[in-house]
Amino acid sequence: MPSGSVDVSSILDRILDAATDNLRIAKILIQMGLDPNNVTWDAIFNRLLEIFVHNITLANLFATIGAGFFVATLLMRTMVPLRVANMIGCAFFAIFGALSANVSTFLLYLLMLPINALRLRQMLKLVKKARHAAEGDMSIEWLKPFMTERKYRRGDTLFKLGDPAQEMLLTVTGKFLVKEIGVEIGPGALMGELGFLTPDNRRTGTIECIEDGQVLTITYDRLLEIYFQDPQFGYYFLVLTSQRLLQNIDRLQKQLAAAQAATTNKIA
Repeated sequence: MPSGSVDVSSILDRILDAATDNLRIAKILIQMGLDPNNVTWDAIFNRLLEIFVHNITLANLFATIGAGFFVATLLMRTMVPLRVANMIGCAFFAIFGALSANVSTFLLYLLMLPINALRLRQMLKLVKKARHAAEGDMSIEWLKPFMTERKYRRGDTLFKLGDPAQEMLLTVTGKFLVKEIGVEIGPGALMGELGFLTPDNRRTGTIECIEDGQVLTITYDRLLEIYFQDPQFGYYFLVLTSQRLLQNIDRLQKQLAAAQAATTNKIA
């Protein structure tokens, strides 16, 4: 046998001898059913293996597998596989609760299954809609489940130029006026999306309600969350804001052309 192996073995034996002299360790060994005065590494390993095999039941096996899936969720960066792994883990823990007659554990993880299933369905729907957006479908309908309702009365100011911007709005009913450029906004239009892109998140215009209406709102934090869940949403938002900027440029060009035409007519 190589001298290195002998040295390592002798060192381990000396460590074991020193450990057995400790009263706390000796007490643990006695509780494990081992003799502190006559214990070896093989005896400790065999005893631990015996305890492990003795305590492995079908219920504990399901709990172990479920714990593995829950640990896997901590390593995942995207929400769809995370939800799937979480659902599988919940299923295994629910079975563990049923087999071990633990009603609270069974009900807890059983109730978590439909919640995760609902969120997974919403996320898959979001991914599908975002992909359609990348292919040219600019409908905003897919974003509505993630938005909250708000109502405004005539004369209300939604926000002012330079205000801190924290949310984007989608008009459902009513009419709204962009005061700086005199443009009316009807149902089905987005408002406040440019504030999401400004460096200090400030409003780029003042919006006033000119006819009682309802809007749907979504915070910029939620938009960021959706973006990180599916980066294709970033492409959708880029196209959306680009269209708005192009519309603003076209409007300014028309106003400039009208002003130049009026100046030419005056000179003539």
